[in-house]
Amino acid sequence: MLQQTMELPSASSAGEKGCCSVPTFSVAENICLVKSNEWVNGEYKHLVLDADDVALTALPGQFFHLQCPPGAQGEALLRRPMSLYRVNQSAREVEFLYKVQGRGTGGLATLVSGDHLNALGPVGKGFVLPANTKHVLLLARGVGLATLTPLAEFARAMGASVTAVLSARSHDLIMSADYLRGVGASVRVVTDEDGTSAISNVDALIRDEHSEQPFDFVATCGSNRLLTLLQDVSRELGITGQIAVEQHMGCALGACYACVRPFRKGPETEQLTYRRVCWDGPVFDLQETVSW
Repeated sequence: MLQQTMELPSASSAGEKGCCSVPTFSVAENICLVKSNEWVNGEYKHLVLDADDVALTALPGQFFHLQCPPGAQGEALLRRPMSLYRVNQSAREVEFLYKVQGRGTGGLATLVSGDHLNALGPVGKGFVLPANTKHVLLLARGVGLATLTPLAEFARAMGASVTAVLSARSHDLIMSADYLRGVGASVRVVTDEDGTSAISNVDALIRDEHSEQPFDFVATCGSNRLLTLLQDVSRELGITGQIAVEQHMGCALGACYACVRPFRKGPETEQLTYRRVCWDGPVFDLQETVSW
């Protein structure tokens, strides 16, 4: 196993308790045994890997860079970044939830129990929850849910309440509702097929939940329109927030600059700077993130 130690930014200020507040973390090339790789619906698969000690240190918001095997479309030239779905410490497993839609994920879909997968990680800057967080809103659509699910379990362990609003095209594409309820989150489902996923409806839903028990932290992933909505709502209500950004990558270690994107220099300015999603993120301040 190849292992190297890298500097990770600490929590942004004293008094914050965050998933990535440890000053260093280990990154290793983990050769993981595939325990299962099953379809959860017509588009998504759930991959479970046997994990070693380094992989088990993964924290919410971090990711692994996976060396995908060849599939029907051929071999992927580059690794694929994959958000962590769950760390199961007792079973010594790491889990991923992914949509099968291209050459890389098509190759992942061919894995079966007993195969091995090269997983570089954990990599990246994860979520940071403010100290004394009482109520967390998770707003996700599609595969973005996979990134936020570990944060629900982490927040509940901190003693915070969690409300998860899950959006998808149809009810059969809603994933992990039972798992989220199992860790103590309150789950709200909205879909395109019944019209409840309209931005006006999600806006009203968030405000209703906030009026009953105010949110003091919000997080999102997977949708540009949900990002814009949450930016507006959190700015108006004065709520801290973060987003996990999805991006194609080269090395995933900050060296190649292939994943650079524009961000605001601060939450109160439109001046832009450029940051590496793999190294400076993939979790960023909600208000500093530019919609795409």
